[in-house]
Amino acid sequence: MATDKQPTVIKKYANRRLYHTGTSTYVTLEDLAGMVRKGEDFVVYDAKSGEEITRSVLAQIIFEQENKEGPNLLPVTVLRQLIRFYGDSMQALVPSYLEFSMNNLSQEQQKLREQMAQAFGPSAFQAMEEQVRKNMGFFSEAMRMFSPFPQANGGAPESKSAPKGEGPDELNSLKQQMADMQAKLDKLASK
Repeated sequence: MATDKQPTVIKKYANRRLYHTGTSTYVTLEDLAGMVRKGEDFVVYDAKSGEEITRSVLAQIIFEQENKEGPNLLPVTVLRQLIRFYGDSMQALVPSYLEFSMNNLSQEQQKLREQMAQAFGPSAFQAMEEQVRKNMGFFSEAMRMFSPFPQANGGAPESKSAPKGEGPDELNSLKQQMADMQAKLDKLASK
């Protein structure tokens, strides 16, 4: 959705206070999280240096959200996988992969919300939330499979029960294909 509207400017002061220049008020990280949920675009600048610090503020919002009570959005395994990609030859591919995956998840989530609201009314959102949890599980598994690093248990992937319909042979075949792809990527990266 293209828009000509300029992003709201937020200034962060040394005392860690955030100033919303559009409303001339101080805001909190929770306020900024609400703006993100509403689709409002903003950029954050350090008030003293003028440096753009939007990325670090967004990361701080995620950190705050993950530390709240209740279910977490990012499982520990995904966080570990992300950390492993830093400094690796695959690091350049991860942002576009994540962006593509999150865009697809968002699009599918919206379609599912609309279909369920039409078919069942507001109570159907519980089923949608379950689907989102499953999607995040698949996302976590995909990140684990794309990891170029051996697992902590001596190089063998963590043993998990295969999803229904997939036998050990199919899973081993997929793992072998992933290993072959990784070897090809490593070979290309070293050229």
